[in-house]
Amino acid sequence: MSVNAQIVSAGDALEVLRAGWSAQNEGKLTSSWMLHGRPGVGKTQVVTDLAREIGAKLYDIRLTTIEPQDLRGLPYYDHDAKKTVWYRPEDLPDDETKPAVLFLDELTAASPNLQPTVYGLLQERRVGQHILPKSVFVVAAGNTVDDGAVAYQMGTALSDRLIHLQVNADAKDWLERYAVDKNLSPLVTAFLRSRPDLLDTTEQAIRRDEVIACTPRSWEKVSDIVYGIPDKRIRHTMVAGTIGTAAAAEFAQVATELDAVVSLEELFETSRSKRYDLYPKSINGLVGLVYALVARVDEETISDAIDIIADLRHVEAPTLPLGEVTNFGFEILIRKSMSEGLAEAFRTSQSYQDYAKERAEAGA
Repeated sequence: MSVNAQIVSAGDALEVLRAGWSAQNEGKLTSSWMLHGRPGVGKTQVVTDLAREIGAKLYDIRLTTIEPQDLRGLPYYDHDAKKTVWYRPEDLPDDETKPAVLFLDELTAASPNLQPTVYGLLQERRVGQHILPKSVFVVAAGNTVDDGAVAYQMGTALSDRLIHLQVNADAKDWLERYAVDKNLSPLVTAFLRSRPDLLDTTEQAIRRDEVIACTPRSWEKVSDIVYGIPDKRIRHTMVAGTIGTAAAAEFAQVATELDAVVSLEELFETSRSKRYDLYPKSINGLVGLVYALVARVDEETISDAIDIIADLRHVEAPTLPLGEVTNFGFEILIRKSMSEGLAEAFRTSQSYQDYAKERAEAGA
């Protein structure tokens, strides 16, 4: 059974959930949500980011690891009232005064015996006598049977209780909205900008009957490997074990090229007029430089970062799309600066004013 919901990127899914939370908080909409998507596409990260943004406590329940009584609670006999009373499990939020996100992960892989208990949480927002506070936002997530993961078909009795989003890996969205903010390695971000088709290769891996696939989650792990393992031979082995040998071989070629790029420290320490000879002369090198700058930017380096990106368009490399790289560089630098409270630097930067004037005169 296919998921006939709209396909959205992880960033767009976060925007939708953010709007859903605002509507619930205003008393206009109360619903439960379902994120469908392949393993590693970013569903859990979307929910984690939402909880952080709204200042909510995250209750992360992995439904494949629990039994019905873990949600229903355990009974005890009240001799005075002559009835059975249930102890509520601690994994369910009960604070009326503070926001919370109840995340029911791996819903489609949960035992069918557990699903009737989950129905109550998703539809009536209750288990037994315990009713979820109005401050609780309920989100479920899971894979489909076509994703190569353990999953059961979702029946209509369950699907009717949810607003569904089908989350898909989108390289542009992931690079701009996630990778930059998380300061992932410039080797990873520069590589995926040139090979966006390798962000998610789950479908191809399933078709070729391969165990390892590239996913957004695996590329984040590659970033950790790059930062943590200086020995290139060992690093390559780890990367191959994370994204597969074919993708790792291509990544290694770009990584070798970027490793030779001038260090940011040297650029920062060199006067602006003498920096031109230090710029990379390949597209991968320039893109890697941009991502490295954005990852490094702070209150001390923002002015130099603006100058360095503004001057990219004047590098002597006639075969390279310097204007495109400069525009792209400013797009992600501005976004990062706004999130870090550094946007004022653009207003006072003469090099950015010159760039903006040049763009305006060109009708851009």
